[in-house]
Amino acid sequence: MRTRRKRSPITGRGRVALRAARAASWASRKAGRGNGSMIGGLIALKIDKSIMSQLGSTRRTVVVTGTNGKSTTTRMTAAALATLDEVATQADGANMDAGIVAALTANQHAPLAALEVDELHVPHVCDAVNPAAVVLLNLSRDQLDRVGEINMIERRLREGLARHPEAVVIANCDDVLMSSAAYDAPNVVWVAAGSGWAIDATSCPRSGEPIAWEGEHWRSTGTDFARPTPDWWLDEENLYGPGGIKLPLRLALPGKANRGNAAQAVAAAVALGADPAAAVQAASTVREVAGRYSTVQLGQRSVRMLLAKNPAGWQEALSMIDSSADGLVIAVNGQVPDGEDLSWLWDVRFEHFEGIQVVAAGERATDLGVRLTYAGVEHTTIADPLRAIESCPPGRVEVLANYTAFRDLNRALEAR
Repeated sequence: MRTRRKRSPITGRGRVALRAARAASWASRKAGRGNGSMIGGLIALKIDKSIMSQLGSTRRTVVVTGTNGKSTTTRMTAAALATLDEVATQADGANMDAGIVAALTANQHAPLAALEVDELHVPHVCDAVNPAAVVLLNLSRDQLDRVGEINMIERRLREGLARHPEAVVIANCDDVLMSSAAYDAPNVVWVAAGSGWAIDATSCPRSGEPIAWEGEHWRSTGTDFARPTPDWWLDEENLYGPGGIKLPLRLALPGKANRGNAAQAVAAAVALGADPAAAVQAASTVREVAGRYSTVQLGQRSVRMLLAKNPAGWQEALSMIDSSADGLVIAVNGQVPDGEDLSWLWDVRFEHFEGIQVVAAGERATDLGVRLTYAGVEHTTIADPLRAIESCPPGRVEVLANYTAFRDLNRALEAR
């Protein structure tokens, strides 16, 4: 059932801010500097700092956050919510204030919103949009020179959620840190979404005591803090939920992590009133997310693009590599968005590549090459990712890149 649309209560100053944002976006597009959404969001916020609250106040919003999987889960959540009504959401993964304002402005009167939000921005974004639901995916070490220490992030999330007791929290009970962030919330839907990376949660974020694992279950050895009983869970074929829900879950996207992302997206949509079967069907249709998982033809090579940004994300993405492919290009840059400290390369297991031609690429190809050498992976080193792809045999080539390497390679492929 579609909800009745409400016109956003935009103030006079807010209307000026939105007109200026539209003008800036138009000028940016005319100058060939992209679609102009980010500059529009920045201009709007400069003129009226409350514009996010004005744009979000009349919608039922789902906020999605976590170290990995935000963009994919947000896309799946938006697809599932679209079974109810029109949805405002980011198309490009811009998950800080300007990108959020741009997304809300682009579809100003949509009664629903699915917003990807950077972990550090969640508290004040929630204060602005007063979300109906918050999805907590996972929390692990990101670029320490850029993001910060994860226990501090967990505490900020916990404090932010405490200010919104009416929100439904969709939390991954397999992730210790996100479970801690949600543990005190009065309205939590627990999802067993999986956790392939537990290295950053060896101690209890509440007491400092060790975390003991017994199969899929975990508990703090010094407190009563333990893995909650899930309301939603998965096996290899189906998604299970409250009231005996059992639905086949066959995704267009690869990887176990994406099954967990889909489970949380469906749980969030159902919390807002979506039919479970319709939500699963909609989430299953997502095939690519801002170029991730897409396949591009480059001459005689079919190139599949994968993105990873931190140790946990790299470990998961490496598990998606098709070992029967004809070539594998791993591209690593060390720019500010990537984190300039690449010591995390030594936390990732690169040891399992056999029978596939591997090429180290990117601005930091030499650093990557050293890591691959110590992992015993035979490889060549070609800094230019395009040339690296072209050095692979004709056929299927897998490309795994970090943030700016992925961005720049996508641009180069589009130019071709």
